[in-house]
Amino acid sequence: MHPLLLFLLPLTTTFLLLFHTILWIPRRTQLHFRRQGITGPPYRPFIGNASDIRELAAAAMSRPMPELSHDILWRVDPRYASWSAVHGKTFLFWFGTRPHLAFAEPEMVKEVLLNTSSGAGVFERMQESPLVKCLLGDGLFRLRGQKWAKHRRIISPAFNMERVKEWVPVMVDSTLRMIGKWDKENEGKATFEIEVHKELHNFTADVISRVAFGSSYDEGKSIFLLQEEQKINVSHAIRQVYIPGFRFLPTESNKRMWSIDKEIEALLKKLVQSNQDTDKNSRYFLNLMICAKKHQKQEERIETQEIIEECKAFYFAGKETGANFLTWVLILLASYPDWQQKVREEVIKICGQQHVPEAEDLGKLNLVNMILCETLRLYPPVVSLTRQTCKNVKLGALNIPAGTQLYIPILAIHHDVKIWGEDANEFNPLRFSDTKRHMAAFVPFGLGARICIGQNLVMMEAKLALAIILQHYNFKISSSYVHAPMLLLTLQPQHGAYIQFQRLTNTRLHDA
Repeated sequence: MHPLLLFLLPLTTTFLLLFHTILWIPRRTQLHFRRQGITGPPYRPFIGNASDIRELAAAAMSRPMPELSHDILWRVDPRYASWSAVHGKTFLFWFGTRPHLAFAEPEMVKEVLLNTSSGAGVFERMQESPLVKCLLGDGLFRLRGQKWAKHRRIISPAFNMERVKEWVPVMVDSTLRMIGKWDKENEGKATFEIEVHKELHNFTADVISRVAFGSSYDEGKSIFLLQEEQKINVSHAIRQVYIPGFRFLPTESNKRMWSIDKEIEALLKKLVQSNQDTDKNSRYFLNLMICAKKHQKQEERIETQEIIEECKAFYFAGKETGANFLTWVLILLASYPDWQQKVREEVIKICGQQHVPEAEDLGKLNLVNMILCETLRLYPPVVSLTRQTCKNVKLGALNIPAGTQLYIPILAIHHDVKIWGEDANEFNPLRFSDTKRHMAAFVPFGLGARICIGQNLVMMEAKLALAIILQHYNFKISSSYVHAPMLLLTLQPQHGAYIQFQRLTNTRLHDA
């Protein structure tokens, strides 16, 4: 073969492959959806709309929020807010060369998350950037298929309602320790101000450490601090188009993420090893997994590394979700004194004012539950879900090709005036006194087989902590508070949550 041909052949092949991947397939996909009436922002070769997403986010973050406005979609999920205003609630956008179909129709959301009428296994959990593994590990959150099913089967018993009720005394103790710390630090003051977001992160960290591992926040503090730094690193990294192999390059950011991951793994490995001789009847999350490691049946065993990966996710997600959720609950009740007084009256009527709530009391707190649900509607910890099609599928009236990534904007659905009425951006807990709504209209923890495994724990923890705080204090929004919801993997206040507390009389809480 002529030497020139030897040179040109691989060059031509590479060019054709790039042309096919970067230009031909995206063009064909755009035309496919356009014929069905679906448009979106224009595709840019290789990067798609990644730079547009970053610009929209930067512009949204630079705009001040109206004081205590709950109309937050434009700031928290600006891509969906901006593009849906132009292209409708269902549109196509691109991250790199991958097409993303965004939609907020509850019936379509239900079909995807329940994975029913289209056939099992059609909609899979989307594989995130490998960089996410540095924070959440390679556990239940990221697993798919049979391995996911096995891990879910092993871990689920730790979070059934009866097991969670056994943890109520631990949650009570953690809450009283937090309140005791506030009182001690502000002794002699009639009123005092606290940045509750940080305090609630310490509180949920303590709860997670104790119910999962039988330890305390002080013992797990190093892990939590490392994960806080890792959260910021990963959040910045996943906003960029992922280039295969880039995570192996020794950049400064990659080296720091590797270092943190190794430190967390070493700490968790030490924790697992110290619990090897565990009682199989123990109620702790870690011990359930260690028992599975020793299981007589090979198919039900998990290895030490798998336990470590699960612990990474549980440490982070358990703390992050609970703390941010409770922060928004307190911000809302501090902003609406009438609702705060109504819910306090319910707590005192059912639990009394000088006794801590018990597990049986929590199920009777109907208004507390409505307030928690309304908070999750307005400020869901996770503002969007993603899935992908693993084969050609019909969803609603749309024909969707295999490999399409699906973007479900939970926040947009929760604020949709067609679903919730003209007051969709207002705080109105009584809307949850009526249960007549589409099952996919309110999905703060997801839906279907992959629904958040820890939702019982998060709700019980929030009910208990809120009830005890209401027994103990009146509180209102501080003049120091700046309302600025921000997405940093989960929804949280950008500038913290400053709340002014006033002690109530006759509130020396003790066990019944």
